[in-house]
Amino acid sequence: QVRVVESGGGLVQAGETLTLSCTASPFNMRLAAMAWYRQAPGEESEPVPVAIIYIGDSTYYADTVKGRFTISRDNAKNILYLKMNSLKPEETAVYYCNTNPRQHKWGPGAQVTVSS
Repeated sequence: QVRVVESGGGLVQAGETLTLSCTASPFNMRLAAMAWYRQAPGEESEPVPVAIIYIGDSTYYADTVKGRFTISRDNAKNILYLKMNSLKPEETAVYYCNTNPRQHKWGPGAQVTVSS
């Protein structure tokens, strides 16, 4: 069973930058489309993808984060990243990584809290 673990969350002020990291083991993330998902407080629906990196490294961003978030991966280290610039209070959420579409059990997520 693949174990996904996100890290790097925290409390930041609006406008600041935060970078999340994700590991998945045993799983080679470069062999799949990987995504960062988020779930806002109180949301009962499944987390939604905000950034996707495909095999070949093309990317997709939700309109709400385009130009501010960057998804990347270090294939040698098998780590997925999400750099989030100019964070907004409404982006307070738990952020998860997984394949896209999701194939593995959700990890614990990374709590990101953006204060105004």
